[in-house]
Amino acid sequence: MNVGCVEEARELVRKLRPRVRDVQDVDMVVCPPFTVLHELAQILANSVIALGAQTMHWDESGAHTGEISPVMLQDLCQYVILGHSERRATQSVEEDNAGIQRKAAAAHVYGLIPIVCVGENLEQNEAGETQAFVCEQVRAALTGLSEEQVSRTILAYEPIWAIGTGRAATPVDVNALIGVTIRGAVADVAGAACADAIRVMYGGSVKKENIAGFISMPEIDGALVGGASLSPDFADLIINATEA
Repeated sequence: MNVGCVEEARELVRKLRPRVRDVQDVDMVVCPPFTVLHELAQILANSVIALGAQTMHWDESGAHTGEISPVMLQDLCQYVILGHSERRATQSVEEDNAGIQRKAAAAHVYGLIPIVCVGENLEQNEAGETQAFVCEQVRAALTGLSEEQVSRTILAYEPIWAIGTGRAATPVDVNALIGVTIRGAVADVAGAACADAIRVMYGGSVKKENIAGFISMPEIDGALVGGASLSPDFADLIINATEA
């Protein structure tokens, strides 16, 4: 909720677009507030930058005041973030594991690629519960999806304890957790081929200064970027990632 108005969003992507137009072999997605999706869909048409939403409801319509349905999104964007840690923290039924599973299934029905966030908080991390907790989140989100849908899903590991705290997970540790725990959970649900094919990103205080260290790891396929995406200098992070 940091891009305050339509003009601010326009200015941001207009400055970002030329700086990354020559970047190749990288999928770039910006996920702004709902209020500017329509405007940015027009500005980013035929560019290398895709568009995503920050959440959605699983129903295509209904008495859900204030919610956004997949039908409303399918003509505007290609991706949707589901289960972000800030939303899971509300502990509502729409953001629990069962709710995220319903949202992921609905996203695929309407041609949207879900970016499903998973990750533990500081208490769980210090108690040694990371593997069990993250496995449960992954398995729940992917249950009921076809192998093709699982392979098209994107997972984002965001250790809550490393977001905005000044603490950071190391690339080596994240690589191991993704390779063993997360891909292992995917294999439990959909098989080894899907576990190899699915893209898994890291999202814990990613910056232009540390992105190369994470991207150079074999199990890390990308980054879910927070505060560092709020300026045109986001382009420097993208370029640094391509050079890793």
